[in-house]
Amino acid sequence: MRASDLVGCRYRLRQRRAHPETPELPDALIRQPQIDAARAAVFELLPVKRALGDGAGKAFVRVDIDPAGDRVADTRAALRRRAHLITNAALAGEVDGVPAEADVDVLVRTERGYMPVVISNHRVARPHPDEHLEMVPTGRLGLGQPIRVGAKVRHHTVDGYRVAMAHLLLGELADGRAGVIGQDRTRAYLCDPARFVESLTRVLAAELPDEPKRLKQCAACRFWPLCEPRLVELDDISLLLPGGRGDVWRERGIHTVQQLIDEAPPEPAALARAWRAGVPVLRRPGVAAAAAQAVPRADVEVDVDMEAYLDQGAYLWGTFDGVDYRPFVTWDEVGGAAEEENFAAFWSWLMARRASAHAEGKTFRAYCYAAGGENHWLRSSARRFSSVDEAEVAAFISSDEWVDVFAHVRRSLVGTDGLGLKVLGPVVGFEWEDDDVDGERSVALRRAARLGDQAARDMLLRYNEDDCRATRAVRDFLAAGAPGIPVLGEV
Repeated sequence: MRASDLVGCRYRLRQRRAHPETPELPDALIRQPQIDAARAAVFELLPVKRALGDGAGKAFVRVDIDPAGDRVADTRAALRRRAHLITNAALAGEVDGVPAEADVDVLVRTERGYMPVVISNHRVARPHPDEHLEMVPTGRLGLGQPIRVGAKVRHHTVDGYRVAMAHLLLGELADGRAGVIGQDRTRAYLCDPARFVESLTRVLAAELPDEPKRLKQCAACRFWPLCEPRLVELDDISLLLPGGRGDVWRERGIHTVQQLIDEAPPEPAALARAWRAGVPVLRRPGVAAAAAQAVPRADVEVDVDMEAYLDQGAYLWGTFDGVDYRPFVTWDEVGGAAEEENFAAFWSWLMARRASAHAEGKTFRAYCYAAGGENHWLRSSARRFSSVDEAEVAAFISSDEWVDVFAHVRRSLVGTDGLGLKVLGPVVGFEWEDDDVDGERSVALRRAARLGDQAARDMLLRYNEDDCRATRAVRDFLAAGAPGIPVLGEV
């Protein structure tokens, strides 16, 4: 049992044991270079010898375990040597009677024992004026003492399980602390792994499910071709209501889509009938076709879509004015001058279009689909970079000239598989040129684009342009009264 087996789909472990020959999907293979690059960046920063002031005459032992070898045996040997740093470590044993294995990116010897340090692609902490965490610079692991810094932790379940499992498997050798290196590869933030132990052991003790349940992540899972036929055979309610959305019905004894149709109140029953009929989107009752709540329009309209790299920064602000697509993009590293210059250029252009419209006595609106991401990076960029006024950004976001199209969509429509832009696109007649790009792949494309891959750059720009155009297509569709969309309950 590994930490990753305890998060998300628990049935996956049963499938992995029964069908080890099932190959990984391309999406999983795309993620691996990103993980490898993170480890390589951290390993490059780790010390290989003592620095001035560390007592240069004292031995410093770093062991880099071969990932292709017997990592568990090699880790045990390195522990017996009392190595100061052990990379690519693996620990095995039992946790509460359950066979378990922990991949530990770095084991760090301290005066108290060994401290597991894991590398995560999450943002594990943010600067904060009132909160404090202990941190060791990556380049001082095994040599330096923790430093108290102003930062607030961001918890991620899988990271907590990873350090807790490693802590338990170390046993008497455990330091009692653990470290997590997130998107800032230069810092290892310390945490108490014991705080995750109770949750970890509770999940370990839970029995594996006997049957699959559909989750949102299933589409990217290599075992979905095995699980889907069984779910269809069971007519499982998760086919319509994935994850925990169907739990409230299961508690009422409703486990199948047909039971939902037969026994649920009118609206969920109608939604289940529509799903059964293959109808993806319906109009809410009481919203007439000719009066579907159209998105507010303006004389000058701009559709906006943003692309960010993980939690590090926004590198692309795409705009479409109904005629031309204009991207504001940087292929340099985000978080510094290049991102600031790019964001300032986008903001200046948008505000200039707005000012020009006002000067001509015209109305102006900018639109995005599901404003959460754009709002976050608008605020964050203005806060981090002094070249754009934060108050001006906040005022614009709160004005009626910044429109969240999704908020209007959900007032008029209901979807059997949500109302995401990718769901509505085919309904309104829009197609993406690269319809296989999603958040996971965009991260890999961004990494390639950073290295100068022109094909990756072109694909990211095409995808961003299509998102802008799709947002406008949805607006036009609603303005036309959502033609051809049946009313919920009439299918």
